[in-house]
Amino acid sequence: MKISMINTGPLEVNTYYVADESAKKGFLVDPGGFDKSLADMIRSDGVDLVYIVLTHGHSDHTGGVMPFLAEFPEAKLVASTHEKEMLKDAGMNFSNYFGEGITLEPDICVDDGEVLCVGGMSLKFIHTPGHSPGGLCVLVGDCLFSGDTLFNSSVGRTDFPGSSYDELKKSIHEKLFALPENTRVLPGHMGETEIGYEMRHNPFV
Repeated sequence: MKISMINTGPLEVNTYYVADESAKKGFLVDPGGFDKSLADMIRSDGVDLVYIVLTHGHSDHTGGVMPFLAEFPEAKLVASTHEKEMLKDAGMNFSNYFGEGITLEPDICVDDGEVLCVGGMSLKFIHTPGHSPGGLCVLVGDCLFSGDTLFNSSVGRTDFPGSSYDELKKSIHEKLFALPENTRVLPGHMGETEIGYEMRHNPFV
């Protein structure tokens, strides 16, 4: 499994490109903006982009969806069932603050515990509300793409409409801290960490 990260969009979201190099299949997580070098990398690898996965609907994580879909029209957009309302409302997803409003309709809506496969990779979706009602983390092997649920020594903001600190803390304790301590955490902002480190050192949970 190849994982590449590049910062995209006005808030420099961590966008992840993940590929099964033997099967030549891959997916993106949270394209905050379009990056030509990332599109070129996918093509250079000869990879079929199967999914664009959104950990949540805030526009700093979704600004590159339409340009990437234009480049890779075979890809399907995946998001939480609980995030559909935010994705279709430019006010709720804050895209109005960054210029032209963005509204999106997922091709595939997933719920807690559902699994999708890309080549030999299994993507398990974990519903982690708190930062947003439809927050998702995506577990692939020993790697957790945590979006804005869990950061290195921090957590996502809970002062937005639909956010809840109590729900976020519950999501982290009951779902993420139940994972093996050596699980790599690849967040939506800042650097990567591990579940065990966050269990012992994260001051917010």
